[in-house]
Amino acid sequence: MADKDRVLIAGGGPGGMATALTLHQIGVPCVVFEAVSELRPLGVGINLQPNAVRELYDLGIGETQLDAVGLPSREWALVGLNGREIYSEPRGILAGYKWPQYAVHRGRLQMLMYDTVIERLGPQAVRLGQRVTHYAQQGDGTVTVQIEHADGSRSDERGALLIAADGLHSAIRAQMHPKQPPIQWGGTVMWRGTSQGVPIRSGSSFVGFGTHRQRVVFYPISHPDPATGLSTINWIAEVTGDNSAGWQSGDWTKRVALHDFAHHFADWKYDWLDVPALLAGADPIYEYPMIDRDPVPTWQDGRVALLGDAAHVMYPTGSNGATQAIVDARVLGACMIEHGVGPEALAAYDRTLCEKISAVVLRNRGAGPFGLLNRVDERCGGHFENIDDVISPTERAEFMAGYKAAAGFAIEALNAAPPTIAAGARVAAG
Repeated sequence: MADKDRVLIAGGGPGGMATALTLHQIGVPCVVFEAVSELRPLGVGINLQPNAVRELYDLGIGETQLDAVGLPSREWALVGLNGREIYSEPRGILAGYKWPQYAVHRGRLQMLMYDTVIERLGPQAVRLGQRVTHYAQQGDGTVTVQIEHADGSRSDERGALLIAADGLHSAIRAQMHPKQPPIQWGGTVMWRGTSQGVPIRSGSSFVGFGTHRQRVVFYPISHPDPATGLSTINWIAEVTGDNSAGWQSGDWTKRVALHDFAHHFADWKYDWLDVPALLAGADPIYEYPMIDRDPVPTWQDGRVALLGDAAHVMYPTGSNGATQAIVDARVLGACMIEHGVGPEALAAYDRTLCEKISAVVLRNRGAGPFGLLNRVDERCGGHFENIDDVISPTERAEFMAGYKAAAGFAIEALNAAPPTIAAGARVAAG
């Protein structure tokens, strides 16, 4: 394989790994450059919507593998400050999808995908301790990148295309859009952790309750232990305040102590959930600002394209950041099958996704599906006897249907859609 025929992938998160697996599946050589020197299963819980699970299944990552890093979700529910239900719906197979929704540990998912890449593409397919810092388009129809190594040395690599899956602080996006606005923080601080607990409601329910100013979200990300009945419960506690001074911490992921924030939720005790006890069961606990970036007009520059958070980092209110990164990779692969491994494929990928997913970024900034909590708070302060007197069943259903359609996982449309990449499809030899 000549260097000029490879696709270079910056970033070894779920988006970068999904890209590598997709390119291998369709017969395109590639190499992943990942900045960390050792991959470890770090992080907390995330959700994979059915449209992403479908793509993982088509990549040969099925139920057995996903059950080892998470569990299928059965329900999505919103609850008012008084502990009473506002809205609930089944999820995944129970909702009528052909594919489940999964709640997984992000780090364990990344390790699963990494191990699969190494198994299929070989140990040289992922180069750890190597960060892509700059790119240059060449006159011979290739792109070169500058690599910064963990020891501080630098080198250059050449390939047919560069796919930037290098996350929120993407150096490639910064070069492609040097005048992009700074990271946008809406004033919400999130504290995240995992605790051992007994799963409630369906046993695999995503539950959000509170208001747009203060809420807690939690869901299990492991099957119950047969001996104890306990699962690993992923939780996120959020408080929104004044953001006029900007994010002052300077740290985008900071380990904190329970006493730094637990007072915000000290009286959140119900007969079905003790929030202070849930928070107290976690170690470590991390603090994050809820952030995104304003959309950019294009994800493409010649032989370079953005993917995943580098393209569309979004508020986690819709639980579809990792989902969209996986879908990005599959759409990119489909475009290469149709247009070949060149700028035309990247242009088709950009036309297919950039404008549509940029709209989802802005929708999530407006609270995404949690907007229902905001409406209830505006109308009754989060306390009610009968939710139908506050917001009708029709309005609740229409609100959720609108979000799912925008995010690409409306049931009927997804079930009826052909595979993004047909079985056995490969890029034609050039």
